[in-house]
Amino acid sequence: MIELNTAQIAEITGGRLSASADGATRILGVDTDSREIQPGWLFVAKPGEFSDGHHFLDAAFAAGAVLALTERTTLDADGNEHPAVIVDDAVDAMGAVAAHLVRFLKGRGARVVGITGSAGKTTTKDLLASILETTGETIAPVGSYNGEVGVPLTVFRASESTRNLVIEMGATGVGHITYLTDMVQPDTGVVLCVGSAHAGEFGGVDNIERAKGELVEALPADGTAIINLDDARVARMRERTSARVIGFGIDAGPVDGVDVISARRVEVTRNGQPAFDVVFPDGREFSLVSGLIGRHHVYNLLAAAAAAFALGVDPGTIVAQLDGRGPTSRWRMERTERADGVSVVNDAYNANPESMRAALQTLAELGLPDGAGQARRTWAVLGPMLELGDESVLEHDLLGRQAVRLNIKKLVVVGREAKPAYNSAVLEGSWGDEAFYAETIDEAEALLTEQLASGDIVLFKSSNSAGLRHLGDRIAQASAAATAPEETTE
Repeated sequence: MIELNTAQIAEITGGRLSASADGATRILGVDTDSREIQPGWLFVAKPGEFSDGHHFLDAAFAAGAVLALTERTTLDADGNEHPAVIVDDAVDAMGAVAAHLVRFLKGRGARVVGITGSAGKTTTKDLLASILETTGETIAPVGSYNGEVGVPLTVFRASESTRNLVIEMGATGVGHITYLTDMVQPDTGVVLCVGSAHAGEFGGVDNIERAKGELVEALPADGTAIINLDDARVARMRERTSARVIGFGIDAGPVDGVDVISARRVEVTRNGQPAFDVVFPDGREFSLVSGLIGRHHVYNLLAAAAAAFALGVDPGTIVAQLDGRGPTSRWRMERTERADGVSVVNDAYNANPESMRAALQTLAELGLPDGAGQARRTWAVLGPMLELGDESVLEHDLLGRQAVRLNIKKLVVVGREAKPAYNSAVLEGSWGDEAFYAETIDEAEALLTEQLASGDIVLFKSSNSAGLRHLGDRIAQASAAATAPEETTE
């Protein structure tokens, strides 16, 4: 972290020091989780939906915290005030400190890239960070830190030598992206897609489009907007920015006033990995075979390549970094080959109708006959897509029908919110032992443990809070005990 002291934090946030706080105390790091605090760190006692950080102050100081950011005066077990900067809103204060650090970094020449979209943000972030690391110290979010808390935590990891700051930007309402762009002042903005994730919270897809476009609106005239030309809602965002625009797409042709990066001759390997030729705006062309699984990743690869190109990275270096690179963050089309011949694809970190369709299409392609004519039995284990509002029943209904039409051999629907997918699959013609409904994850696990066989390939996909990613992990490791050699004694 870029070093600050207690007095500086109080000045930046407009907070007041508690009686026990020493203004000269140096702050070496920041976290909102008392379990992650290290010696010399600031603990942010943020109120939460299910717990209040103020209840964990003693644990944070026991772990080595030297200061807390709180919303009220608090006392330790001996009745003494905790060393604190007291503010009206701890999360807003975090954002103010992060904004101060970003201004410092940009004054030293650091570049800030913002990435948003209804799907693909984390994968694109990981890909872009891998490219930018060739140009200097690069800071990107851990996992999917992309909101009003996650973005500041990412910024706090930067040092004085940071060259590139990659920021993932999520939103559940209009104005959320603007809050983040005000904080980090991006020079380059990437918009991947506008889907129906969180449609219920946003109040409709039109509001999602409006919110995602806040990123390109925030860019300076000498910045660059990276937009998906194959998504009509994203493509028209070029009218909402004064920045340079680079568009990306599959077989994308010329667009007035837009530099274009295009994927040509797109194919998918036997292992489900996209392979294509990428044509850069300067006319150079390179072949690329990704280590990611799924045709839909072409867009994430193009977006990362376009952003790196905008920042001056040579196309040859860009492709060299992308070629063969697999997933970095967990539960994103993460493939495990069990010793008994079962393949597990765990993509259950999040889900919306668009990413569900892409994952099912990939599963169907993975099950196609190989060169010897051998097909694989495909299993789709699907949990609920949450936060769809009034469209939830319809979208789950469509999901079940798509699974049948793609000839997925076995469908397991888990949880009441997702049950319309099971009902529609049965109506579409999947009955008997082709479609199953499990009320709980335990029921689904018992079914899979009993019926999975060598050669099967099983996909896990659901929204994060549904918890199927953990079931996917258990199923991926399930054969270990069965295939391990028995211990012998002599």
